[in-house]
Amino acid sequence: MKEKGVHNIAIIPARGGSKGLKGKNIYPVAGRPLLAWSIMQARQSRRVDRVFVSTDDPEIAEVAGRYGAGVIRRPAELSGDRASSESALLHAVEVLEREHAVQVGLVVFLQATSPLRKPGDIDRAIERFESEGADSLISVTRLDDLTLWERRVQGWESVNFDFRNRGMRQERVPQYIENGSIYLVTPEVLRMCGNRIGNRLSVYEMEFWQTWEIDSLEEIDLIEFYMFKKNLADQESGPRNP
Repeated sequence: MKEKGVHNIAIIPARGGSKGLKGKNIYPVAGRPLLAWSIMQARQSRRVDRVFVSTDDPEIAEVAGRYGAGVIRRPAELSGDRASSESALLHAVEVLEREHAVQVGLVVFLQATSPLRKPGDIDRAIERFESEGADSLISVTRLDDLTLWERRVQGWESVNFDFRNRGMRQERVPQYIENGSIYLVTPEVLRMCGNRIGNRLSVYEMEFWQTWEIDSLEEIDLIEFYMFKKNLADQESGPRNP
């Protein structure tokens, strides 16, 4: 249970530059700009108090405002290819506390390129975070029967299994991939560690199809398929939270 006056703030970093797909963050996906889906999902959450987009781009800022998110203008030195998401999050928290008088208790970090979130995913992730007394959380998907290989100096080697003793798939220890959809972290962890992951990590498991994210035109086709197949494109644009 959060303290009175302390807020759960969704922050969506979305810079203008993209080496892969130009204008990726506002590229049309299932009838809306890509960024809009994450804003809408955050605004529909019962556990998120306010939603902000951190950006250096006027077009992205316009889309953010149109869909009901506040805009935090990100400085150029935090907007390059080498700038980390953590630097954008820290800057956003500082602006919110200094200029908006918002006491941030929990950062709900959403990546615009990972819009395959079901209704309730964000709320359930926050509930898991609180029930486990975590200081950070990542969303994951289980790797079922994915055998990974790596090319090393001495040749090809199996990474997540022993090819000399494969055993039965059902007997292998479950492994999970960080899917990039939902991150929860306290401002204290961001400040002390400069990282989205602290010492008391929790995980929120999602379905494997929710792992896909957008970096290319081909992936947009895949994302749109699941948006319509799973009825995610029918989400309302209005807020549940104030």
